[in-house]
Amino acid sequence: MNHRNDTHEPAVLADKTTAEAAIRRRFMMPLAFGAIAAALLVIGIVPRLQASTALTSQAAAQHALSVSVIKPRNAPAIEELLLPGSVMPYADASIYARTSGYLEHWYADIGARVKAGQTLAVIQTPELDAQLQQARADAATAQANFNYSKVSAQRWQDMLKTQSVSQQDTDTKVSDMEAKRAMLQSAQANVQRLSELVSYEKVSAPFDGVVTARNVDVGALVTAGGSPGLAALPGELFHVEQTDTLRVFVDVPQNDAPYVTPGTEVYLSVQQYPGRRFAAKVARSAGAIDPVSRTMHVEVDVDNRDGALLPGAYAQVHLALQNASPALDLPVSALLFRPNGVTVAVVDSTGKTALKTVTIGRDFGTHVEVTTGLTATDRVIDNPGDAISPGEPVQIVSSAS
Repeated sequence: MNHRNDTHEPAVLADKTTAEAAIRRRFMMPLAFGAIAAALLVIGIVPRLQASTALTSQAAAQHALSVSVIKPRNAPAIEELLLPGSVMPYADASIYARTSGYLEHWYADIGARVKAGQTLAVIQTPELDAQLQQARADAATAQANFNYSKVSAQRWQDMLKTQSVSQQDTDTKVSDMEAKRAMLQSAQANVQRLSELVSYEKVSAPFDGVVTARNVDVGALVTAGGSPGLAALPGELFHVEQTDTLRVFVDVPQNDAPYVTPGTEVYLSVQQYPGRRFAAKVARSAGAIDPVSRTMHVEVDVDNRDGALLPGAYAQVHLALQNASPALDLPVSALLFRPNGVTVAVVDSTGKTALKTVTIGRDFGTHVEVTTGLTATDRVIDNPGDAISPGEPVQIVSSAS
């Protein structure tokens, strides 16, 4: 009996192990199939998720506006202002006759350089000479009458002290002396007047300069008078201009007027002398803005002792305007002109657009000075579209300072 039990125990254990293995296989097969299915699912979904993520990123990138940004720089401290100028003589005078007569001789023709006080012409005035002689004779008569009346008055005053004559007779003599004195003074004044007119027989240059016009010839009848300050009028004998120093007048715009001072550096250029710079200086300015043109009248003096520049010519005036505190500088391509004023678009810290209203100062042509509304650290969008609005996401593709 015991022998049979010993014989069947290994068989029972073997059957039991086989049964457990079968049970494990029944449970492991679904798990294996589930794992395989999960792996296949992951292999199929992950690429799709990655593709979807890439597509989303690409769409977001395409939706963001691509922009180029620039950083504001300091505006130049010195700006060259180019203005047209009219070259004028430093002094300009029309010479008229102050006495009437016939031109006896002229000494200076067109283009002659003359000195102050130099005789330009001589006028023959025989009638005036005769009047002067008569006036001198009248003055001599008045002098004699005064001397006689003076002696008589002195004698009567002496006799009055001894009661030899009356007070009334003495006063009459004294009054007659005073009358004769007045007549003498009148005659002397007439002599002085005629002497001055005779001195005008010699027509003289008022200053050092060049004779630019001679309108008379020998034997011409000239008359006294004329309209001072107006050239080329009938009766003008000569026209003289001072050309060693020339005046150039320019009208400086209102925005640049505060920077033009007597110390402002300036030079001239003309088409006749390409590349040559004529040194000049700001002599004076009106100190006020013309309400009609909104400009300030400025005079620039230029040394012309070599005679290269001609009065009446056109010149270009180059003014070096210096700004002690220059603002920021931007290209005009970064500006937006909106109803509320000039605006610039900037990229904020979140990568989105923001609009800032700015104030424009000096205009340099392709660049402008921005006086307010901008900081040196702003990232300004260059060439922004007119439809750009605040809060748009942007992608910076290039950056320049």
